[in-house]
Amino acid sequence: MDAVSRLAARLLVLMAFAFLVACAAGGAKVRSDTNPDAQLSQYRTFAFFSPLATDHDGSETVLSKRLKQATRRNLEAKGYVYTESEPDMLVNFFANIEAKQEIHSTASAPVGYGYYSYRAGYYNGWASTGSSVENYREGTLTIDLVDPGKKVVAWQGQAEGEIDPLASKTPGQRVDDVVEAIIAKLPAAQ
Repeated sequence: MDAVSRLAARLLVLMAFAFLVACAAGGAKVRSDTNPDAQLSQYRTFAFFSPLATDHDGSETVLSKRLKQATRRNLEAKGYVYTESEPDMLVNFFANIEAKQEIHSTASAPVGYGYYSYRAGYYNGWASTGSSVENYREGTLTIDLVDPGKKVVAWQGQAEGEIDPLASKTPGQRVDDVVEAIIAKLPAAQ
């Protein structure tokens, strides 16, 4: 892989990490979905895909490491057991960043000013219009729980929100918060 591709991949991972940090700051939409054919009550053990979709060039990224730690902690808190030997489900992560743009239009009509207070309201200034463009990035983090025997996604949790580039003072804690919000949608192990 050439240097430009590696740089682009690293930039994508960095932006995904920034997304997680921003989502934890608030405003992220969190949702989940269960495969109707999956019986979550039968799943008790888990492990992680190798390599994860958030890894790069066969190397574990900082983002992947933090996601694994937070996910393991939250799944174990729900009663699931981590095992490398024949797990009931495999965990994978997907991060996506999308550039977005909003255009805001405004119109204004001035109030009449009159002529030395004579006939105020009859002599209006010119109406004006304006617009502003807001560029921003929106990110999505998806956590998939895959049945390795059936090779189907049994459960999927997702957080989506606008990336705040200024919200990166405590990235580890913020990643934990986003993962916790997603895993909160998963039923506890039985």
